[in-house]
Amino acid sequence: MIRIGLVLRFIVFSHLLPSLTWALPSIFPLRSREYRPYPRRTLGGVSVVDTPIVRAAEAFAKQHGQDFTYKHIMRSWLFGVLVIEHNETLRETIDPEVHAVAAILHDLGWDQTEESPLVSPDRRFEVDGAIAARSFIRSHQDGKRWDEHRVQLVWDSIALHTQESIALFKELDVQVVHKGIMLDFAGPGHGVTEDEYAAVVKEFPKDDLLPGVNETVIWLCNTKPASTYGESWFWFAFVNQVLTSSLSDTWMQPWGEHYVSNYTAVGNRVFDRLSA
Repeated sequence: MIRIGLVLRFIVFSHLLPSLTWALPSIFPLRSREYRPYPRRTLGGVSVVDTPIVRAAEAFAKQHGQDFTYKHIMRSWLFGVLVIEHNETLRETIDPEVHAVAAILHDLGWDQTEESPLVSPDRRFEVDGAIAARSFIRSHQDGKRWDEHRVQLVWDSIALHTQESIALFKELDVQVVHKGIMLDFAGPGHGVTEDEYAAVVKEFPKDDLLPGVNETVIWLCNTKPASTYGESWFWFAFVNQVLTSSLSDTWMQPWGEHYVSNYTAVGNRVFDRLSA
């Protein structure tokens, strides 16, 4: 009887152990680089982390974005995972849950819902997205147990994802989010093969990417132009060494100049204020 009891206890414990292992980090805060044996799923031929906060991030992004945006962020996530898989250092370093949440939520600042609580009247869309992602994490049951470094990695990854000259000098997590996003525009690279790339695109087609991005940038130039000035500053400063700096050094200004009536950066540049 004693042996039977021990056997039964062993069977019950062996069945509960995976659940207990998964639940332990729910009791104690999860710090950066402390990885659980994450459950996985396969998307577009890519094995990705599948946790409640990642699922919730995907649903949140889908709720606050258009169809083209959703497909873009999913491709960006998968391309980033492939970049990680092709690099031993990245495989041993990157926090897969942080990478997933950052990549999936990186375009929350594109939410064109009327009176969206995620979009400010004056901040760059990247900053809006970073702030919204941070709020999402802190309000999620699992995210509440993230340490501040993990939250900061997500914030930086999103806020800097269009700024290659900065992102590539940040933590590897930030770099990989940027690289995955850029691959969606540039094609295979960083070890990602043609076949891997094609499988992701088959799962999440990108035929509407460029029209969607153009429409979104024009919307930003229309609705909060002060957050879009800056492209002309970059070229003048770099090519002609002329001080024509703007208050917002973004890449979106040409869309406003070409498509938005009465749009002008003149009067909003540091040059205008110093030479007045």
